[in-house]
Amino acid sequence: MKLNERSVAHYALSDSPADHTGFLRTWGGPGAPPTPSGTGRTCWFVLKGNLLFSFDSREGRAPLSLVVLEGCTVELAEAPVPEEFAFAIRFDAPGVRPHVLAADGPAAQEAWVKALSRASFGYMRLVVRELESQLQDARQRLALHRCSSHRATASCSRPQVPDRRSPSLHNGHVLARDLSPRGSVEEGGGRLGAERELRGSAGLLLGRGQSPVSPETSCFATLHDWYGQEIMELRRGWRRRQARRSPPELERQDRS
Repeated sequence: MKLNERSVAHYALSDSPADHTGFLRTWGGPGAPPTPSGTGRTCWFVLKGNLLFSFDSREGRAPLSLVVLEGCTVELAEAPVPEEFAFAIRFDAPGVRPHVLAADGPAAQEAWVKALSRASFGYMRLVVRELESQLQDARQRLALHRCSSHRATASCSRPQVPDRRSPSLHNGHVLARDLSPRGSVEEGGGRLGAERELRGSAGLLLGRGQSPVSPETSCFATLHDWYGQEIMELRRGWRRRQARRSPPELERQDRS
């Protein structure tokens, strides 16, 4: 792999955010400066994307080494010096020595292993594919939920038309809707007066936006009000006819 040294150095020193930073002890590896056996060297490491840079200090202006984290594995390892929390970056290429590093403690060791293991583009590609699969599943579940909700809303919003062929039960009493209310009118204007009253009641219902034949809702309160309007209108007409009757007629009716 050929890299432009100036471009790489500029990227290493740029203000772009780093994925992980910290001091590590190194015992050599691809591109690392040679160190005496067993002593190692403490360097400042900066991880940006899939590039791992090392500097001689935190304020270093030129990277000492560069490791491209592609086609490699990161695993725990034994350091040349005992009691070191070491890990190694190993490549599949033959003849390439592993890059052995050691952190100050177990927490730093674990953090570095996780950060380096997730730095390659191969790992990012797997993560993107998994996220795309989860997004597709979520969209399908949302579409199914919206479809079921729409069907439930449509079924609930359909008007329930009462069956005219059978009597309806209201407050424990059977209301014979097939019978004409004109049969209940005995005196006064006779059938003609009752028909006028029914037409007046139907006009009142039509003026309120309701059907004079059957209510357009299954709500009990609306049904009660709907039938109550007709009954109240008939009752008012009956009272008017009773008021117009002469006292002698009422006396004869009472004696009979």
